[in-house]
Amino acid sequence: MEMKTIARPYAKAAFDFAVEKKAVDNWLSMLTFAAEVAQNDSMAQVLGSDLNAEKMADVFLAVCGEQLDEQGQNLIKVMAANGRLSVLPAVVQEFAEMKAELDRVVDADVVSAAKLTKQQVAKIQASLEKRLGRKVNLNCSVDKSLMAGIIIKAGDLVIDGSVRGRLSRLAETLQS
Repeated sequence: MEMKTIARPYAKAAFDFAVEKKAVDNWLSMLTFAAEVAQNDSMAQVLGSDLNAEKMADVFLAVCGEQLDEQGQNLIKVMAANGRLSVLPAVVQEFAEMKAELDRVVDADVVSAAKLTKQQVAKIQASLEKRLGRKVNLNCSVDKSLMAGIIIKAGDLVIDGSVRGRLSRLAETLQS
């Protein structure tokens, strides 16, 4: 949770700048690349070393090369000066969430007892889009332990229409 708190201001600043310049997709790809560099084992050792901030930024930017524009390089320098390059993966996650909100897109996980047909997937997607008022990307998976039915998770929304869930709720009701 602390990483998310630290990452949020950097992500917000980058996102606001990207929206202003109409370069959100470009910024997302730059940040994603920088986060992958930060997660590299060799770079993680450099980030954990006692190099001063300016040299650390120089090493990081040398590895990133042409993948970052001038403003992206400036963000890296600021993050290095504050000792925050290691939170780049969390910055990307926050930035991606802001982009999804801007695009009015939500990811939903659909777990079913059996593989869903294309028609079932389309019906679930249309229903969720109507209910949530935004575009929905479905991630479908199968869990045979559900017995029958589906569980849908989209952000804070959870819809448990599985037999296992119904049996659990019935058992709780009977015990109370």
